[in-house]
Amino acid sequence: MRALQAAAPDLAFGGVGGEAMAEAGFTSLFPLDDVAVMGYLPVLARARTLLRRIRETAEAAVRARPDVLVIIDSPGFTHAVAKRVRKAAPGIPIIDYVSPSVWAWRPWRAKGMRPFIDHVMALLPFEPDAHLRLGGPPCTYVGHPLIERLSELRPNDPELGRREAQPYSLAVLPGSRRSEIERLMPVFGQVLAQVGRTLPIEASLPAVTRHRALIERLAADWPVPVRIVTGEAPKYAAFRGARAALAASGTVTLELALAGVPMVVAYKVSRAEEFIARRLIQVPTIVLPNLILAENAMPEFVQADCTPARLAEALQPLLSGGAARDAQLAALARIDGRMRLAAADTPSRAAARIVLQAAGLVAPGP
Repeated sequence: MRALQAAAPDLAFGGVGGEAMAEAGFTSLFPLDDVAVMGYLPVLARARTLLRRIRETAEAAVRARPDVLVIIDSPGFTHAVAKRVRKAAPGIPIIDYVSPSVWAWRPWRAKGMRPFIDHVMALLPFEPDAHLRLGGPPCTYVGHPLIERLSELRPNDPELGRREAQPYSLAVLPGSRRSEIERLMPVFGQVLAQVGRTLPIEASLPAVTRHRALIERLAADWPVPVRIVTGEAPKYAAFRGARAALAASGTVTLELALAGVPMVVAYKVSRAEEFIARRLIQVPTIVLPNLILAENAMPEFVQADCTPARLAEALQPLLSGGAARDAQLAALARIDGRMRLAAADTPSRAAARIVLQAAGLVAPGP
């Protein structure tokens, strides 16, 4: 939004968004939490509210007749809105910012997007090829927003020194959803107990503010010192000083990778979600840095494999040092080259350029 404003100061925004978008001059039709639902069962539980909000959002977009409609992630909600808008007002260009994971599961969605999506702006470098292979809409890699925050993620010399000092600082990331936290925190506590018997460690645990009380309760009896922090700046500070990380699968693994932190990745879902996922997921890894590198450089332990013993066995050499740690650090050093954009470009400017072209406010680029 800020890059769009810099290029076209007279732009006006409307639709559905969160607090950061409000700070950039955006008034949301309703609170984003109304539609911020993940997981099969939670979506079913709130189906009536979601259907009403989809209808209201689409009707507001059609009434506004914008120069361009940008839908952002959350395909269960945004694609339903886009379909309604395309049917009622086919002349409105529709841009999808953040590609659905068609390369991982339900690949037929790519081709199904063509009737109501004019262009996809991808955050991951392999996604344009995936859409081309699967018959999806035109797709351009614009870069992940985290690329613009490398100065906040990369350690300075004193922080690099902290990574080598004892007790070793371990970043612990149990996820941002309550269900993730409840499943992983007890396992992570046992991992720290096992590792802490042979290595001096302390834990830094960035917490989502709304779940801090839950995390404090679940970490109360952990056998190593735990520092719980909230907010993005303290989280990134924890990453810069961390020698290694124990993390739930998700975007945080890419943040850790860009910060150069070796990691062990874990994940657990309900039995119902596991049953569905095992039949749909079609990639050899669920870890974003592994997908970007096209190699399983970061070890991952999912469902039955997510045990304290296996996690501790993989984590210990990342802390103590040696071949496993060196191999991960070498892999992490290749992430930048895979995610690089053209010289002097940034993800926000690249995305804004495509939106302005779709709106007819600038001439199409090469």
